[in-house]
Amino acid sequence: DRMQRLIEDLMSLSRIEAEKFELPSDRVDLSELVKDARDFYINSRGKKENEILVTLPTQIPQIYGDRAQLSQVINNLLSNAFKYGKRGAPVRIDLVPNRTGTMLCLSISDEGDGIAPEHIPRLTERFYRVDKGRSKSIGGTGLGLAIVKHITERHGGRMEISSKVGKGTTVSVLLPIAISAPIGETARVEST
Repeated sequence: DRMQRLIEDLMSLSRIEAEKFELPSDRVDLSELVKDARDFYINSRGKKENEILVTLPTQIPQIYGDRAQLSQVINNLLSNAFKYGKRGAPVRIDLVPNRTGTMLCLSISDEGDGIAPEHIPRLTERFYRVDKGRSKSIGGTGLGLAIVKHITERHGGRMEISSKVGKGTTVSVLLPIAISAPIGETARVEST
């Protein structure tokens, strides 16, 4: 099973890298993908409703994106939060526009052991592990955050990781809010 997951993650990363210059142009409601992921973890993974706390404002702007890849971002981050968070402690999902209204910020937080500051810059490297012994017992391929980073960059966004040892970790993905024309295209103005 682990070998199969590794092959799937490597193939996924390869596809993302091959598409990195093709900016997605479909409008996506990220709040729907968050709700779908939450429902999946509750209905299929046996998580309780109080283990996934979601904060969504009433009006969420859309982004341009690839639905499948954005779902993969949310699922990879949720998987990590549950793997490395304290058992039974809630995982938080927050989705809000930034202060300037140009980016949509998806943050997923756990209440785990946290990560020492010297490891944070390397977390998105392929196969990098903070604690190799613990990671092997928990599972995973060591590619999840690398995949998240590449998908985020393909969407014209950025990824941020903050952590406090003994308190937990928050991974945030900031993605450009959709405007009248997709990134890289200009709106057509018709003359009369």
